[in-house]
Amino acid sequence: MATIIDTIRRTTSRRTLMRARRLWLHYGVFWLGAIAVGLVAVAYARLIDFGYAQFVGYRSLHWWLPLVLTPAVSAVCVWATLKFFPGAEGSGIPQVIASLHGASSISARLLTLRILVGKILLSFIAILGGFTIGREGPTIHVGAALMYNLRTFYPRRFRLLRGASLEGRLALAGAAAGLSAAFNAPLAGVVFAIEELTRSFEQRTSGVLITAIIFAGIVALSLQGNYTYFGTINIGGRFPDSLALAVVLIGVVSGVAGGVFCWLLLNTRRWMPQPVLALRAQRPVVFGALCGLVIAVIGVASSGHTFGSGYLEARNLLEGHAQLSIFYPVLKMASMIGSYLPGAPGGLFAPSLAIGAGIGNVLHLLFDHMQLPMLIALGMVGYLAAVTQSPITSFVIVIEMINGHALVISLMATALIASQVSRLFAPPLYEALSVRYDEPKAKHG
Repeated sequence: MATIIDTIRRTTSRRTLMRARRLWLHYGVFWLGAIAVGLVAVAYARLIDFGYAQFVGYRSLHWWLPLVLTPAVSAVCVWATLKFFPGAEGSGIPQVIASLHGASSISARLLTLRILVGKILLSFIAILGGFTIGREGPTIHVGAALMYNLRTFYPRRFRLLRGASLEGRLALAGAAAGLSAAFNAPLAGVVFAIEELTRSFEQRTSGVLITAIIFAGIVALSLQGNYTYFGTINIGGRFPDSLALAVVLIGVVSGVAGGVFCWLLLNTRRWMPQPVLALRAQRPVVFGALCGLVIAVIGVASSGHTFGSGYLEARNLLEGHAQLSIFYPVLKMASMIGSYLPGAPGGLFAPSLAIGAGIGNVLHLLFDHMQLPMLIALGMVGYLAAVTQSPITSFVIVIEMINGHALVISLMATALIASQVSRLFAPPLYEALSVRYDEPKAKHG
């Protein structure tokens, strides 16, 4: 009798251990990775904020210093990216898309720990030079790379059995968790994974994806508190009669602006002079220095408003504490192009939101009877949707960033109009850029 009881106990114990092991492999590694993504996202955000504060400090003491420093920083970033961190350039979202939809060799090349370190380090150096870049896209790349490399926690037999499916789920969860932690927008993380990264949503993936976003969000909240990215806007209970006209006009204007921006990035051979194209191909470091000089000249001419991500300008506009020139959107866009073309790491999300805020500010001259924060919110969602051509992700991000649920229908409509108008000029930007990583020797253009 005792022998039978012992056998039952041993069998039960083995089953319990096997079940615990399966749960760890199915959920535990994802949860561990999500916590790590949240910690890295918060640390990265603080690093970028510190870097830009240093730039603002020395620029306030010596207005001319960016004319020397920014070209030098640009040259260093381009050289280091090409020499030590190929694949770390740009926002990082095209690399994640290429990894999710391409062969496993692409993931092994674009989601390495080396690129993770390079992304953080070089974008920090770039923001020290006043580059017009954001941290949100790089955080998505970092999150995907961090989670992808956790595949080593799985037994070799399990990795061989699951293969690309496991690696894809890890990278997808890390990317979504990165966006959630960067914007404190968990719902946007889910929508972004569906609309932009995968264009589908498998039931098997949904549970681990959402739990990864939750864990990353909890870590970010515990370290930074419960905040909205751009604060909370105050919209009265009654909307103006011209709101529908404003939605259509802002959707069209921001769609055209965003579509032109995408076209310029994707068709450099059609608008750049041949000598400049040759310089970019043969002497990329020199080309990077010239782009840095353009960024510096624009920044000095705009009294410093085009430097950095544009977060402060957009937030101050929403709160009514800033007065920007009507040329701000165009200058910010030019600085953004100058920051992206050399190939240094840096994202497009935050600068796009700032440009959209500037568009809303300009159109307030036409709709002066409407509340400025309302127009700014519409401009932000419109330009972001035009650049990404992901309207659902765009309006969810803006809603969560400004606590703008009162404007949900208007934001949705603006995002849809802007996205459709942008498609008349160029295909979806991130997908088009991701194609350039299909071949091992492809270069970011």
